[in-house]
Amino acid sequence: MSSIDLPHHHCEWNPELNKVADIDSFQKAADIFRLLGDGSRLRIFWLLCHCEECVINISALVNMSSPAVSHHLRQLKISGLITSRRDGKEMYYKAADTEESKILHLAIEKILEITCPG
Repeated sequence: MSSIDLPHHHCEWNPELNKVADIDSFQKAADIFRLLGDGSRLRIFWLLCHCEECVINISALVNMSSPAVSHHLRQLKISGLITSRRDGKEMYYKAADTEESKILHLAIEKILEITCPG
């Protein structure tokens, strides 16, 4: 598709903008935004951008039950925003070292006008 016949011509059409019409291209971003639409999950993600922690400690830090935290962690992990590692019987979680995680971390801090601790 080299060009689109637009009903109104307001500017020079850039063929690169044809990608906008491909809804599948935006689904990953929509899925991540939907996932982060929960304040508790967003807070857990932000926390894990700064430290690696186990479920028990995360629960204490965010004042939530371990099952509730585990539910949020599972969804964050499926999305690829966090990773985990096992050490004995404990699972430790941290933000994934990906461009998406870094951008979301920065966006959260800009929106909330907070800065990274230390």
